[in-house]
This record gives sequence, C-alpha cells and structure tokens, in this order.
Amino acid sequence: MTRTTFSYRTALALMLGVTLCGLPQISFAAPRLNAVAQAADNTPASNDAAAKLNKKQYRDVKVAVDNGIATLTGTVDLYEYKADAEKRVSKARGVTAVRNLIEVGGPTIPDKELEAKLAEKLAYDRVGYGNAFNAISVSVSNGAVTLGGHARTDVDKDSALALVSTYPGVKDVTGEIEVDPVSMMDDQTRLAVARAVYGDSFLSKYAIDPAKPIRISVQNGHVELYGTVDTQADKDVAFQRANSVPGVFSVKNYLQVANQPAEAKN
Repeated sequence: MTRTTFSYRTALALMLGVTLCGLPQISFAAPRLNAVAQAADNTPASNDAAAKLNKKQYRDVKVAVDNGIATLTGTVDLYEYKADAEKRVSKARGVTAVRNLIEVGGPTIPDKELEAKLAEKLAYDRVGYGNAFNAISVSVSNGAVTLGGHARTDVDKDSALALVSTYPGVKDVTGEIEVDPVSMMDDQTRLAVARAVYGDSFLSKYAIDPAKPIRISVQNGHVELYGTVDTQADKDVAFQRANSVPGVFSVKNYLQVANQPAEAKN
C-alpha cells in the first residue's frame, strides 16, 4: 500500500512539473520605477540621449541616433515637453542635430476657443512689468499657435512663449514676436507717449483694466498703437496725442474699434 501511494504521488508530481514548465514564465524581478524614454537602438549615443529624457513626461518617447542625427518619436501631453525633449537630447554625447517628430496629445480644443483663451492669458501676462508696452498677437490653426506682434523686452517675449507652450490643447508653437530695439531715446518716447495718451480725460479709462490698455510700441522713434477702444473718436484722439509728443517720427494707428470689423494693417 505504501509503495502504491508513493508511486501515485511521484507520478502526480511529475505531471505537475511538466504542466508548469509549459506555462509562460513569470518574472519576479523588481519592476523599473523610472519612466525613462526608450532607445530605439542600442548605440551609446542613443542610450545617452534616452538617459537625458529620464522623466515621466517622456515615458512614451523613443529616440534613435544615426550619424549624429537624433530622431524623436512618440507622444507627450504638452507642447512644452516636446520642445524641452529636443533641448535635452541636443546635449547628448554624439548628437549633432535633432529631428523632432514627437506628437502632442492632450485635449483637442476648437481653434477659435483656444485662440480666445490664449489671448486672455496673454493680455494679463507681465502685468506690473509694463505690459502696456507689449502688443503680442495670437492666431491658431489646427491647434498650432503663432505668436506675432511686438514685445518690449526678450523677457516679455519668452514669457509669452512659455505661457502658450504650457497650455493644454496647444499642438505646436511658432514665435514671430519682434522685440523692440533697446534705446534710451525710445524708452523716453515710450513713457512720454503713455503720459500723453493716458493723461487725456477721454482716454484715462483705458488705464483701469490692465488687460485692456492702449498698447504702445516704439521702434527707433516710430510709434505703433494697438488694442481695442470703445469709439472711433477715442481712436482718433489716441493718434493725435501720440503724434503730438516731441521726438516722435511717425505714428501708425492699429487700434481696433469695439464691435467693428478688424482693420487690416497697412
């Protein structure tokens, strides 16, 4: 009886062993905790480039390096991450150029809605730092944003680009903002025009809301006015006030009148 039991148990153990060997093997190794981008090949340059993206926002990004050219593919949640990935990989050993094919995921927002939201954000950007001297425009096409117009300084320009790059729904960013020339004479003209415009009793109301000022750009003594005013009379008065400032060579009046079709620039 004992021998029969032993043989039965031995046979059962052998059957279980064969069955378990046929099952997929399960790895009990500790999982990787860092969401590092994957190297599409196993070259030192690709591995170093992938190491530059050792952050969770790049978990769905792959990088391959061929003859010094790094190609980035995959998806990220914000345009900011796409731009930053390119900067990081450009610093990898052996990388001489970057081809950025990363796609930006996140929500899809209708162009007009996205444009309105970004315009509102930009209107309040740099409030307290002379944002009335910034006249930055925004347009959106298929989620791709183009920023144009004028910024008083490089800091103002960079701030606008950063604000747009971090906004959900933005798929691409093109910066065409012009920075006004650095000039003590222009600084004096800029302040003088502001005093002349906002010192007028009809125009002082535009200094109340920091997001809706009459925006003043000065380039080598030439003045441009931007923004939206309530009436054609306000637009005309602003032009007259700016044109009366000593040292102003010319004034281009791009002010729009509320509830009227936008006028094209000359």
